[in-house]
Amino acid sequence: MARMQPAIKETPTILLLGKNGQVGWELQRSLAPLGNVIALGRNGKDGLCGDISDLDGLRRTIEQINPAMLVNAAAYTAVDKAQSEPQLAATLNHHAPALMAERMKAHGGCLVHYSTDYVFDGSGDTPWQETSPTGPLNVYGATKLAGEQAIQASGCAHLIFRTSWVYASRGNNFAKTMLRLAKERETLNVINDQIGTPTGAELIADVTAHALRQWQHQPAAAGTYHLAASGETSWYDYARYVFDWAKRGGLPLAIQSVTPVPSEDYPVPAIRPKNSRLDCRKLERTFNLQLPDWKQGVERMLQETNKEAS
Repeated sequence: MARMQPAIKETPTILLLGKNGQVGWELQRSLAPLGNVIALGRNGKDGLCGDISDLDGLRRTIEQINPAMLVNAAAYTAVDKAQSEPQLAATLNHHAPALMAERMKAHGGCLVHYSTDYVFDGSGDTPWQETSPTGPLNVYGATKLAGEQAIQASGCAHLIFRTSWVYASRGNNFAKTMLRLAKERETLNVINDQIGTPTGAELIADVTAHALRQWQHQPAAAGTYHLAASGETSWYDYARYVFDWAKRGGLPLAIQSVTPVPSEDYPVPAIRPKNSRLDCRKLERTFNLQLPDWKQGVERMLQETNKEAS
């Protein structure tokens, strides 16, 4: 009797937008085992549009590729500049994700989108839950919230990950800036009244891939989730952690003193939330995950950065 051959499943196509950003760069790696990844940066390739400010081009690209999963790691992230460019910020953070959601709803695919703790007003000291009342303090937060709401209203299968204080080994970040300044200056003032959790792009990308894999077998897992490393810190304590790490490693530093100061000492166009804590228990329960302490990822990033510099 002939043995039954297992059915061959078609390899899903995954469209990744924003491939050159901090999270997008890591997603190229983490998504690769899940299917055929077509990764686009702003300049696109082979006639495909990766510029999410070009809504017509974006629509044509989604229609041409017809992805089973669309992962949107592109966004307008210049928080202060958004105050003077509200229309462009709205196009990238609201209207483009709304278009993606509309097309994915039409094709029965899943949209992955990244949002931010800036959708909240930063009050209190309790970690924000997915159901907490929103109240953005600036244009960036308002446009990100509008994008979330458009995706949710579309009825498409989606995974929205709100995250905060994102960093990566690639490109600039707070820790690298602090190390550079600590080599140049003897004294520094660092804000101590904004509390959050440094979260690595690598962690975000790995959790995304894990969640997408589970969504394929459990569509009910779709929804909005908070995604950040565990623990919390202030920018001041974050800087002190970086300096302590450098001293333990014998790196030459000029820094002698670090002074904690309030946000008001550094006026900027866009108000930042003081409470950026995110409650990630829903994510951990749904996807059976344990999010690592923020220090683990930061130390790994610092080691990689120091290795590249030496």
